[in-house]
Amino acid sequence: MPSWSVARSIEIAAPVSKVYELIADFNTWTSWSPWLIADPQTTVQISDVPDRVGSKYSWKGEVIGQGEITHLSLEPNRLVQTDLRFIRPMQAVCKTGFQLESHGQKTLLTWNIDGSLPWFLFWLKPAIIGGIGDDYQRGLLMIRELAERGKISSQIDNMGIETFATLRIAGIEGTTGLFEFGQSFDQMRNRLDGEYREEGLPLEGLLVSVLKRTTSGPQGIEFLIGRAIPDSLVLPSHSKLVEWRYPACKVFHIRHTGSHEHLPNALAVAGRLVKHQRLKLDKRFKLLIHTTLPPETPADQLQTDLYLPLRT
Repeated sequence: MPSWSVARSIEIAAPVSKVYELIADFNTWTSWSPWLIADPQTTVQISDVPDRVGSKYSWKGEVIGQGEITHLSLEPNRLVQTDLRFIRPMQAVCKTGFQLESHGQKTLLTWNIDGSLPWFLFWLKPAIIGGIGDDYQRGLLMIRELAERGKISSQIDNMGIETFATLRIAGIEGTTGLFEFGQSFDQMRNRLDGEYREEGLPLEGLLVSVLKRTTSGPQGIEFLIGRAIPDSLVLPSHSKLVEWRYPACKVFHIRHTGSHEHLPNALAVAGRLVKHQRLKLDKRFKLLIHTTLPPETPADQLQTDLYLPLRT
């Protein structure tokens, strides 16, 4: 059977003992799980003793399916190995684990998984590796924030299906990676505002990001960052700004409250909910409206609204 494996790492500014507690104790997993954030009504059951060999963590949810994880081996401050069993929507068994390396007051944490596929599903391998890799990276970012700051600044609200009016945007284009988007956004925002000032345009409209492509990889995000402008505004003939119009349509609306670092959570949750609800998307673009912005708003209170257009 075709085998596959994924590993993702992150450096955390916290002692290895603190990081180890967050991954050895199943009671903490509900705080940083990259999957539960998509399905908070999931039923989770945890062994009375959550941090020993044989301890179990099981889940059952409408959106994220059903399965269980069992601790196979625990080496304090060094290693956690687990057995992962998926029950629904499809059955599978994988070996997963965490490796920890202490570097003074910092910790290098690696999360890995090894699995296999039936031969007739070999074509799913790239999608599985990409999807789980992104999920693991999202989880590691939340573990890091929890270890460093004691909380996670990422909340998702499903706002449902709405009608969205036409929106005219003028902005600048760029590419970046999924997990670099937050940093790239801040840099591009400064460039955008500079261009608006140079062209004598008002800095009044909503700040908007149009995601034209969202895939895994170093340059997997192709986007335009701009401001909403009225139809009456005429751009200068020498303008370097790219004009783009968002058509009136039905949209699926997800709201993210928290650090821009965790915006991949909004995209991942939206994808899972769209699939679960069997919605038909217009896949040409996604829209982010940055309702509040730094530095005026603290990172943990930033509001970003994601709109996915639906096919008529």
